[in-house]
Amino acid sequence: MGAHVPFWPRMLKRATACAYLDLSAAEFEREIASGRLPHPVMLGNGLHWSRAEIDTYMERLTGEGESADDWRKGTKLYANG
Repeated sequence: MGAHVPFWPRMLKRATACAYLDLSAAEFEREIASGRLPHPVMLGNGLHWSRAEIDTYMERLTGEGESADDWRKGTKLYANG
């Protein structure tokens, strides 16, 4: 049997964004306040987060993206290889 891959909408409400990142609501809010996650936008009658923007922030945070300003590159502790 194949693994079930959930459908994640383009714009996520808070609870869905928390589930997408596997964070509690408090952890999610702390990450936004620290600048590690994006701020929401008003869509319809509530706040929503862009899944693509969350992914971009996570790529930057984890070093998966091609970021020229990755602070880890210049440190011995986190240098590759």
